[in-house]
Amino acid sequence: MSDEQRFQKGFPVSWDELHRNARALAWRLVELGPWKGIVAITRGGLVPAAIIARELELRLIDTICVATYDHQAIGSLKVLKSVDGDGEGWLIVDDLVDTGTTMRAVRQMLPKAHVATVYAKPAGRPLVDTFITEVSQDTWIYFPWDLEPQFAHPIAGNRIKR
Repeated sequence: MSDEQRFQKGFPVSWDELHRNARALAWRLVELGPWKGIVAITRGGLVPAAIIARELELRLIDTICVATYDHQAIGSLKVLKSVDGDGEGWLIVDDLVDTGTTMRAVRQMLPKAHVATVYAKPAGRPLVDTFITEVSQDTWIYFPWDLEPQFAHPIAGNRIKR
């Protein structure tokens, strides 16, 4: 099945919306700390992790670098960089949990960490401890770092004109 068939809905996220949702995630996480630091899952987790680090006044930030996506499809998982330890006291941050492929690997590496994402899809949601917004599995989220301003056709544009 192609991504065009699998993802029937598009959900564009603006910079303002992402910032607001990352701050909302920080509000939920502040009471669960204190945290040793943040482990951001690259690349999508970098921006939310920066916002959350600021809001929680955390200065220690590390990364787990995992590649599963290209701009069109899910590929095989490759761990490009890991971190030491079992994750105790650490906060793992990502933009989205989708199928759970990446998060399963990260949970195996850091089983005692707390996992937080801004967005969660049903297939990956059980792997996340804290999230803000759930979207359907057939939705593709367009993050602001992947977009540029352009014309958008009206939703009703495909209907027959009377």
